[in-house]
Amino acid sequence: MTRCPVTLHDIYLARARIAGQAARTPLVKSVSLSERFEAEVYLKLETLQPSGAFKLRGALNAIAALEEATLARGVTTASTGNHGRAVAWAASRLGAHAIICVSELVPANKVAAIEALGAEVRTVGRSQDDAFVEARRLVNEEGMTLIEPFDDPLVVAGQGTIGLELMEDVPGLDRVLIGLSGGGLLGGIGRAVRGINPPVRVTGVSMMAGAAMIESLAAGHPIAVEEIETLADSLGGGIGLENRCTWPLVREVMSDHCQVSEHAIARAMVHFLETEKMLVEGAAVVGLAALEEHAIDIRGERVALIVSGNGVDMATWQRAKNMVDP
Repeated sequence: MTRCPVTLHDIYLARARIAGQAARTPLVKSVSLSERFEAEVYLKLETLQPSGAFKLRGALNAIAALEEATLARGVTTASTGNHGRAVAWAASRLGAHAIICVSELVPANKVAAIEALGAEVRTVGRSQDDAFVEARRLVNEEGMTLIEPFDDPLVVAGQGTIGLELMEDVPGLDRVLIGLSGGGLLGGIGRAVRGINPPVRVTGVSMMAGAAMIESLAAGHPIAVEEIETLADSLGGGIGLENRCTWPLVREVMSDHCQVSEHAIARAMVHFLETEKMLVEGAAVVGLAALEEHAIDIRGERVALIVSGNGVDMATWQRAKNMVDP
């Protein structure tokens, strides 16, 4: 494995490239969580991106970097939902046709959101790997450009712009908790915050079953895992057996990691709606789930939770509510 060629400079270039399209999202202090954990707990609201999730940053950076002739042939990707929505949004703004390949596990509300942005959706198989087969066919046979969900330096640099904003808004940040799936979000943020201040702790959080990055780290190389239905559906999917960027980058920048149960995710989703007044998806609350379930001691620290996306339908929300209050 080679080091991921994403530098702090690349992340600053990404910020310039996506300026005026992706939002600089608010970082708000949670009074309730700060009091509960005896710390300064901040929420980074990527839910307020135009596409509803952080994925817009990476997709915009990658598509905006394409030459005009390449853009004219269209773009494609495989996605668990949020990345597809981001690619669809960015493609519509930049004048490119987009085909988004998804698996049968992607919730209907996310498919509808992608289609509403003018992209074509193709449903293939039961996993993100299955969907990637069709995306790669479109590249090889129809000349489209693949916009990787995470394993691409431009995508990672785009997500890393969140880290720049965190360090500017809370210069004394001690720790950031980040949902861990393919590693683009954690890798980009980790590169940014630790590039600016190396002692910052970067904690990755995944669900219990189907955590491809964590299982790959344990194995010492990228491995395939079965996708399991979860409240944190945006964290599903593999990391790619030929992963060239995010697997080594996560190993480099992540301080520690943990996995959280479905019940802990459900409790955190309920907290966000009932106390923070935010309806968000399961992947967006895993940082809080980790603090609660693993009793992570953050007393006296300045801590940021990445509230990554708002792509939750009411059926999933009700399932979470029933787990907490049957």
